[in-house]
Amino acid sequence: MKNFIPNLLTLGNAFCGTLAVIFAVKGDFYATALLVTFGIAFDFFDGFAARLLNVQGELGKQLDSLADMITSGVVPGIVMMQLLINALDKDAVGYFGVDEYGQSGSNLPYIGLLITLFACYRLAKFNIDTRQSDSFIGLPTPATSLFVISLPIILEYSDYDIVLSLINNPIFLILVTLVLSVLMVSELPLFSLKFKTFTLKDNLIKYVFLLISIILLTVFQLVAIPAIIIVYILISVLSNFKNKRV
Repeated sequence: MKNFIPNLLTLGNAFCGTLAVIFAVKGDFYATALLVTFGIAFDFFDGFAARLLNVQGELGKQLDSLADMITSGVVPGIVMMQLLINALDKDAVGYFGVDEYGQSGSNLPYIGLLITLFACYRLAKFNIDTRQSDSFIGLPTPATSLFVISLPIILEYSDYDIVLSLINNPIFLILVTLVLSVLMVSELPLFSLKFKTFTLKDNLIKYVFLLISIILLTVFQLVAIPAIIIVYILISVLSNFKNKRV
């Protein structure tokens, strides 16, 4: 039973992701975001449980990537596709540019699915990359997923006009898709939020990031979510630059 506990948590991630896919297709982005958040929480705690119980194994590693592919690969791709449909003022893309009424439409929304494809490539690469035990090489798929699923929530509940106009701009959404896709498979080193100890000396960068995140969430609320992902990348880049100079 002890060996199965982490895998059970991982299956919880897969279950939340599968439900999130259904709601994303329906356009219920609040439920989608909630389920993805729960899925990512399961993803965090399955690794924590495996380390705590000392039952880490190859099965859990493969299962974890399969679950992440749903929650942090398929879901954000569908959400980005839906955002592009909305930004292009289409009812649906249907089958290769023909909507549900048989009218000619745009194929551009399919670009959003690049996130799904690059997430798939990243997760496969992650499983055979021995360099990513204590840090990440490339943007983790959960970070990508959180960035994307926050956009329709901001669109619905935020009153920042500049932000809303950006999210309604198909060019901006396509750029976000391309940037996130490239970052996931890039060779950019990014710090991990895993804590082996809780000392300030060993975790200064993590505590700084968490403090900035709390401040951003307090001040900007929902709009802070993509900003936090950007801060995460910037802090990692600055840390890499500092380490190279030392």
